[in-house]
Amino acid sequence: MDRETENNAMCSSAQRIFAHNLYEYKKGLRNLVLYTTSSKEQLGIEATLKRLDVVYYIQKVNQTKINVFFGEPQCVEMIRSIGCWSLTELTAEEDFILGIMLGYDRLRQCERYLQRKKNDTNLPGTQG
Repeated sequence: MDRETENNAMCSSAQRIFAHNLYEYKKGLRNLVLYTTSSKEQLGIEATLKRLDVVYYIQKVNQTKINVFFGEPQCVEMIRSIGCWSLTELTAEEDFILGIMLGYDRLRQCERYLQRKKNDTNLPGTQG
């Protein structure tokens, strides 16, 4: 497969994933969606979300990737209010809330939260 064909396949794959996420939101299966993609897709994604009147927030991950949060206005506003520049900077509580809002398995989110809290208490200078 040549590079152009490979790029077209990746692009169409990314577009299908975005379209599926949008479909799930529009059908009420999700209140909030997190979609990570190439920053090259930002203008097209923004145009689509604006055309469909969907509230969104875009977070730069690095030079080549972005996180696109979209969904119900209250959910997107909450993400904005957290105010972090990277998902790796989230506190255990913020990470838990985000996971629940995104519809991740509750039990696994509880396990993840407890593990993060346990790891936090093992850091020098923290109390457990």
